Amino acid sequence: MKKYTLIISLLFVVFTLFSQQKIKKGFGFGALPAISYDSDLGFQYGALVNLYHYGDGSRYPKYDHSLYLEYSRYTKGTGINRLMYDSERLIPKVRTTVDVTYLTDQMMDFYGFNGYQSQYDADLSKSTRHFYKNERNMFRVKADFQGDFGESKLGWVAGYSFYNFAIDTVDIHKLNLESVSGGTLYQRYIEHNVITEDEANGGSLSYIKIGLKYDTRDQRACPMKGIWTEAVIQTAPGFMNEFPHTKFALIHRQYFTLMKDMSLAYRIDYQTTLGKSYVPFYAQPLLITSFLTAASNQGMGGKNSIRGVLRNRVVGNAVGFGNFEFRYKFLRFEWLKQNFYVGTNIFFDSGIILDPIDIEANRTGLAALTTAQKTELKLNDYQSGKFHSGVGAGLKIGWNENFVISADFGKAFDKQDGNTGMYIGLNYLF
Repeated sequence: MKKYTLIISLLFVVFTLFSQQKIKKGFGFGALPAISYDSDLGFQYGALVNLYHYGDGSRYPKYDHSLYLEYSRYTKGTGINRLMYDSERLIPKVRTTVDVTYLTDQMMDFYGFNGYQSQYDADLSKSTRHFYKNERNMFRVKADFQGDFGESKLGWVAGYSFYNFAIDTVDIHKLNLESVSGGTLYQRYIEHNVITEDEANGGSLSYIKIGLKYDTRDQRACPMKGIWTEAVIQTAPGFMNEFPHTKFALIHRQYFTLMKDMSLAYRIDYQTTLGKSYVPFYAQPLLITSFLTAASNQGMGGKNSIRGVLRNRVVGNAVGFGNFEFRYKFLRFEWLKQNFYVGTNIFFDSGIILDPIDIEANRTGLAALTTAQKTELKLNDYQSGKFHSGVGAGLKIGWNENFVISADFGKAFDKQDGNTGMYIGLNYLF
């Protein structure tokens, strides 16, 4: 843990060095080198800046406009190139969020489908570190709009998203790796037609989203009270997509003040595929949300859903997960005319497959998988009702309420989900 403490301390020092003037009205910013750590991605280096405009300050800590820019790389091969704009003033009475991101990942996690039905071999992962990997580059354009019905807290959600996925096997020559006897798990899924030839190398997706929301939060970055609930349908229509399909998400978040600067927060998230339409394997991990608190929101497992569990470990046609946190801001102070707080959080995360992907569905006209083939694909018999869980604690450093450095350490309950995860980045999970 010494190295993690050192990273957190370094972030705090850099964080304060960039402070210039008290951000209460007009323009303000948060900026720092993107120095962080994620167990799934490695060490991060680069730079990020978040520009804010608070208007006359009467809405503080709410802002009128926010522009976030990031250019960073992780030592395990992931690159983030991101621009995000968020405002309630661009269109009167409508919250507008636009995100343009290009993510490169030389070692994207692929553990198969349906959680525990796909066996995770920790020893194999250590000896052949790219067995559960593939290369994936993703370009995304996301535009979300939210508004209220009159003066009520009930409102509407609408949006459009475009994705382009370029997927291939890991470039073993570039990364100086040896080939895997029998192929990686990704290659075996293609060989046995569990992943079809049409989807194996990725493709493009265009989503249209519409839904309802109810939002009574007192503050966005770290609410102390209120409810934020969304019911959203997101569809990839046939006239725009090679693989038309529709997803539904119901996400409920609630926040309780226990005492001054201490709160209980939880999130319950249910997402399912509607009808019998086929969803390409690269789209299955995508999780629906109207506002991204990180560069991506996909796959159960990892820093955005079940901390401590391997990234993308839990993928299914329908999934559900919950996050439960005690949050406490135990120190507040002013430094270089800036408002800071230091806080901690204790959390429990858990998720479950509610409707599994039919692994043999793509084998139309082919014989059922033999026992030997299932062994090669690391497949167990599917068992319903099994949870993937993690527990842990974190440290938060807040700058003028909206800019939050976050460090979370999670421990998985089951060795089939990995061991531990350390995640240093920005923002509370929800």
